[in-house]
Amino acid sequence: MNAIGAGLAMLTAFGAGLGMCLATGKAVESVARQPEASGKINSILLLGCALAESTAIYAFVVALVLAVK
Repeated sequence: MNAIGAGLAMLTAFGAGLGMCLATGKAVESVARQPEASGKINSILLLGCALAESTAIYAFVVALVLAVK
């Protein structure tokens, strides 16, 4: 059961990666439409990606804890 739980926890990392890819694509589209707003778009993108990455790191830690038990 621990292995199944660890696998399910890693699905969160997959979702975080997919979300970061979609956000990056939309940010590139936004900068292409409004180049003068690139600084603000970039700062919002970095904040969102940092939050998504922290979610993936927490999922990885939970998966490691479950795998060790």
